[in-house]
Amino acid sequence: MSEHPDVVRLLDADGSFAPSATADEYLPYVEALSDADLETFYRDMAVIRAFDQQATHLQRQGQLALWPPSFGQEAAQVGSARAARPQDHLFPSYREHAVCRIRGVDPVDIIRLMRGLTHGGWDPTDPKNGNTHLYTLVLGAQTLHATGLGMAMVFDGKCGTGDPDRDEAVMVYYGDGASSQGDVHESMVFAASYRTPEVFFLQNNHWAISVPVATQSRAPLVQRGTGYGIPSVQVDGNDVLASYAVTRRALEEARAGDGPRAIEALTYRMGAHTTSDDPTKYRTSDEEESWARRDPIARMRAYLERRGASAEFFADVEAESQAVADDARVRTNALGGIGAETMFAHVYSADHPVIAEQREWLASYEASFQEGDR
Repeated sequence: MSEHPDVVRLLDADGSFAPSATADEYLPYVEALSDADLETFYRDMAVIRAFDQQATHLQRQGQLALWPPSFGQEAAQVGSARAARPQDHLFPSYREHAVCRIRGVDPVDIIRLMRGLTHGGWDPTDPKNGNTHLYTLVLGAQTLHATGLGMAMVFDGKCGTGDPDRDEAVMVYYGDGASSQGDVHESMVFAASYRTPEVFFLQNNHWAISVPVATQSRAPLVQRGTGYGIPSVQVDGNDVLASYAVTRRALEEARAGDGPRAIEALTYRMGAHTTSDDPTKYRTSDEEESWARRDPIARMRAYLERRGASAEFFADVEAESQAVADDARVRTNALGGIGAETMFAHVYSADHPVIAEQREWLASYEASFQEGDR
């Protein structure tokens, strides 16, 4: 585990409240949370895990072409997403299922994308989707998009006005593997130069498919942002309270015009990289078990139980989780497919002879399989 001595942590793995030495400055953010807020964090994590597991099952049943599980990374996503304000713009990578749901995106829209029914999944300009931009499977490309929007916010005077209810920020999610992409580094160059109101949120889940983070970087990834003059913090990404507090402050500073911030959330991908991956080929069961003992949901549950959360609350969360998973299954099975002719749409802005020729060839080919025409 590439943990820096200054890592911010509020909850130990057993759920006890034990702030690290670097957590003191973040305590006011947590102290301001109500019992309802804390229970919402837990509910968010539990429900999205149930959905994520259902989506994985649906892919195994042939309902999806691919699924990237978020199993194990719920605290990093829930804490950071809950720290954002409605006016903020969020740019996910491709496994930020909790982030999307919190911001208002219908989780089945993610399934539609992974089923191959849409190129995007949802309309990021629709207010109901909470300024959540589209999944990006091109590693690191979303950091360029986020930085470009952040520069526009600077040019348009949408940050640093002194009005926290109006100021805007942008937050972009990416992984440890993507952090080695040139796009990420170019984004940090421009973000630092133009002092964009931006938070780079790196989820270090320790494996870029089969490549361990120790091979990707000889130094803690948190130092990469620092190298560009971007204040950077490493946080225990399996601690939802720490994730929330660190992100809350980073976004406040960014909105206020203080420039970009970077966060490295140390977490772990408990499942496969995607459903086409077999993690048993490159990592040990001992490693997986050691991280299972730091499970973010179990940690938060233990903390809430110590605070007196009722058995009825946990039963209600379990019922909601099951209901969301069941709903995803039912609606996915009802999605159907799309006609092959749709592949020819939107290739060019106007009719094109090559596209017309290909469309006619496909129609003729499919007709050749009709009965009596073999």
